[in-house]
Amino acid sequence: MSKAKSDKVSPDLDTPTDLPQAAVDKISAALNTLLADAFALYLKTKNFHWHVSGRHFRDYHLMLDEQSDAIFATTDQLAERVRKLGGITLRSIGQISKLQSIKDNNENYVPPREMLRELMEDNKHVAAAMRKAHKLADDNEDSGTAGLLETFIDETERRTWFLFEASRQEGSNAT
Repeated sequence: MSKAKSDKVSPDLDTPTDLPQAAVDKISAALNTLLADAFALYLKTKNFHWHVSGRHFRDYHLMLDEQSDAIFATTDQLAERVRKLGGITLRSIGQISKLQSIKDNNENYVPPREMLRELMEDNKHVAAAMRKAHKLADDNEDSGTAGLLETFIDETERRTWFLFEASRQEGSNAT
C-alpha cells in the first residue's frame, strides 16, 4: 500500500490503515503533542518529587512518584497509537522540546504548595488537550484513539483532583 505521506514514511514503516491520510496526519500530530507534554509533565513531576520539602514531605514525595509513574505509563501507548495509525512519532528530546506546551520549571526552589498548584494547572491543560484530540479522533471515526484518550482523560482528572486537594490550605475552604 503506497501512500504519499507528509512525513515521508519509509516503506518499511508504512503501516496500513483505512483512515484517510489527512486524518492520520492530524491525529498523529495531536498525539505527538500529547506525547511531548507527557514527557515534559513526567520530568516536571519527577523534578518536584526529588525537590519537595517541608512537613508534608513524605505524602507529597510518594504522591508525586505515583503520578510520575502513571504519566510515564501513557507514553508508550500514545507513541504506539501513532504508529498503529501509520504515523511517525517522536524520536528525540529535541522533538519533545519543540512540541511541548507544558512549561519547564528550572527554579532552584519551589515551595511545596506552588509545586502542587503548578502540576494541577499542567494536568488541567493536558486534560483539555486530550479532549481536543478526542474530538479530532471522533470527527475522523478513529474509535481506537478516542477510547485510549477517554481512559487517559479520567486518569489526568484524578491527578488534578489529588493535586487540588493536597494543595489546599488546612482549615481553609479557599482554593
